[in-house]
Amino acid sequence: MSGLLAGKRVLVTGVLTESSIAFHVARLAQEEGAEVVLTGFGRLTLVQRIARRLPKEAPVIELDVQNKEHLDTLADRVTEHLGEGVGLDGVVHSIGFAPQDALGGNFLNTGWESVATAVEVSAYSLKSLTMALLPLLEKRGGSVVGMDFDAQVAWPKYDWMGVAKAALESTSRYLARDLGPRNIRCNLVSAGPIKSMAAKSIPGFEELADVWNTRAPIGWDLADPEPAARGVVALLSDWFPRTTGEIVHVDGGVHMMGA
Repeated sequence: MSGLLAGKRVLVTGVLTESSIAFHVARLAQEEGAEVVLTGFGRLTLVQRIARRLPKEAPVIELDVQNKEHLDTLADRVTEHLGEGVGLDGVVHSIGFAPQDALGGNFLNTGWESVATAVEVSAYSLKSLTMALLPLLEKRGGSVVGMDFDAQVAWPKYDWMGVAKAALESTSRYLARDLGPRNIRCNLVSAGPIKSMAAKSIPGFEELADVWNTRAPIGWDLADPEPAARGVVALLSDWFPRTTGEIVHVDGGVHMMGA
């Protein structure tokens, strides 16, 4: 078998529709030779249906990152599909959620309960997911890649999800620090906005996305998740063996433009 991820085993979270970056990561990973396992939350039948649209149907494991039992049994459930003793080479964290009152311009009025949910699901889960899979990752060393949205600035309507993404970026750096001695890398891909199901949940998404229409020097297609997916697959590969704690921007260059 040939390909950038030949012989590797990768778990991908966040596949819900064909428009999601996570779906294209799973597709490209398979095309590059990886064996892929998916996780789903809430709508497993939908994820299973989408899994059949991959080049090779991938198994789907239920995972709620707020459910301790799901996390405690995750490594064993992944092993049921991959086999004993083979380990895991990569994990893709594409999980994010904020209650509606934490988005859309309500920043000053959002209560702690909603903020806590946004931070737990969108940032802390990078740590909890990685630690749940640590017994499989440290068998051969591995790569953890999370999906980010640039948290250097305050975006229109993004509110507490922006704060959660800042926490995600910091969490990734600390994981890179503590897991580096175990030969595990942790990096993020900061992608531009994509018209996905997740985007539809953000009030005022069009206002946010319009920034890219005018400010991306190399251009940005809101309907094309593949550039970001390619960035993730590259970081899962052996082509970045000493890159960790990094944020790779795949956003058409918007992150570096001045006012």
